[in-house]
Amino acid sequence: MNDVQIQNYNEQIQALESQITGDMFADMEIRDKIHNLKMQRDGVKPTDSSIDCVGCGS
Repeated sequence: MNDVQIQNYNEQIQALESQITGDMFADMEIRDKIHNLKMQRDGVKPTDSSIDCVGCGS
């Protein structure tokens, strides 16, 4: 992944973080998107998973 792609992920994450209201239930979908973007940006997958983030529980 190059610097432009990483910057794109960071911009998407910042845009989503600015939408967080503090209401846990209202923010769940936004926080899930942030989590998924961070995992993609960092190249992280759940342990023993061949599929991206199906079983991670978040």
